[in-house]
Amino acid sequence: MQPIQEAITGKEEQGNLSTPYQSLVQFYCAFNSGDMKMMSENWWQSDDIAMDNPLGGIKRGWEEIQPVYERIFNGSAEVYVEYFDYTIHETSEIFYAVGRERGYFRLGEEEITLAIRTSRIFRKVNGHWKQSHHHGSIEDPQLLAKYQAAVDGKKT
Repeated sequence: MQPIQEAITGKEEQGNLSTPYQSLVQFYCAFNSGDMKMMSENWWQSDDIAMDNPLGGIKRGWEEIQPVYERIFNGSAEVYVEYFDYTIHETSEIFYAVGRERGYFRLGEEEITLAIRTSRIFRKVNGHWKQSHHHGSIEDPQLLAKYQAAVDGKKT
């Protein structure tokens, strides 16, 4: 299987959200536009969901995950990511996507280029794919420390 190099930015057509690709587009549209309603629609509303990312540690259930996105969306920084170098693996009930995110974090004059390994798992709920797990990690320890300090408002 060859990884797809054309990035998903969230500006692509979402269609009826019945395909894995469309569900990934919806996520990146919600993230890059700061749309909490769309983000909530993308995630399966269950206690069984989980997110593990460089900023929020492990969060379980929408009640723990939602504040992480609210912090990003309502903060003074601009964060943009797009998904590339990914593969999609699908069964009748779940799909997972394994790839990379690239983008930036901007706060005032400071800009950090982001490079994140990212996996997402979706499950089919009432005919639509709903995200049930996200794992993102920044491989470079210096970049991770710089990103975490910038988000926390500390100089590096």
